[in-house]
Amino acid sequence: MPPLKPKSPKFLIINPFGIGDVLFTTPVIRAIKQRNPDSFIGYWSNLRVEPILASNPQINKVFALSRGDLKKLYQESFFKGLWSALKLIWQIKKENFDICLDFSLDHRYSLFAKIIGIRRRIGFNYKGRGRFLTRRIDLQGYQGKHVVEYYLELLKFLDIAASDKSLSLVIPSESQLKAKNILASYGIEEDDLVIGVVPGAGGSWGKDASYKHWPALKFAQVADRFAAELKAKILILGDESEAKISDVIVHVMRNKPIDLVGRIGLDILPAVIKNCNLLVTNDGGPMHMAVALGVKTVSIFGPVSELVYGPFPHSNSHVVLKWDISCRPCYNNFRLPGCDKDRECLRSVSVDAVFDAAAKLL
Repeated sequence: MPPLKPKSPKFLIINPFGIGDVLFTTPVIRAIKQRNPDSFIGYWSNLRVEPILASNPQINKVFALSRGDLKKLYQESFFKGLWSALKLIWQIKKENFDICLDFSLDHRYSLFAKIIGIRRRIGFNYKGRGRFLTRRIDLQGYQGKHVVEYYLELLKFLDIAASDKSLSLVIPSESQLKAKNILASYGIEEDDLVIGVVPGAGGSWGKDASYKHWPALKFAQVADRFAAELKAKILILGDESEAKISDVIVHVMRNKPIDLVGRIGLDILPAVIKNCNLLVTNDGGPMHMAVALGVKTVSIFGPVSELVYGPFPHSNSHVVLKWDISCRPCYNNFRLPGCDKDRECLRSVSVDAVFDAAAKLL
């Protein structure tokens, strides 16, 4: 009788943050799967990013309900929140995970992992919040190197090295078809030059997102030049919270764009971005989607360091534009101070610089 095959480990990845942070974990997942092909990987995320995780074939199960999501449910109804929390606990506990990689920087996630019996708990000790982890790296903030590099450091506790550090995003065939049909309905054909414009900064920054916004009028000006000089068709992309920004751009532009802001969800957005020849964007999740999909980008960075949160890995297909002043980058150790310079670092990036960078990439 052949010897029993050793049980493959079950991993729980915990990351309750936005699109970019979730994509930053994909090299970690790939490395685990390469080392342990038969391993089971669960992913505990927020509700909003579920579509981009559910399409990843290396992830076996997604638990899409973060502490922030639960808080909103409790505000709607105590019983709805309680039922959702109990259901989440049961769903995660019944999988009997062996190892968790906790990227949350919040001790409550690792405490939960300990309570339900996950014996190996690996993560970052930020402000003493790693006290329930069994192996940890002390952290004051992400500085000097990309977040992906920080995330990959946790693999040393598993004796795993990452040979491929690129981001991964898989688009289901159904989403590809829907995106093609949507674009065709707006008159976009296969041979058209399509440039996506993302004038927001994603939902994860909430009320502070405006600190990452290159001025809407400048987006309108450069998009008009793309349409007039490059004969491009322009897509304005973003979520419903950014509709006021897109309204300004559409109103000002002489060559009217296709405004998809708030009209497509995260299940379709990656497929639409994949159909673009170029994405011009602020620092935010759609930029990282484009990088993962192999779509060229021109991104404008203000308070946030491009070395830490920019396109990864570095490539000539991705141009970052910035205007360095003495206080930039001011977002450090997860803190954003008030700006007394009226976002000079963003406003000083010119329309000409963005247009020239895009034209060179195309």
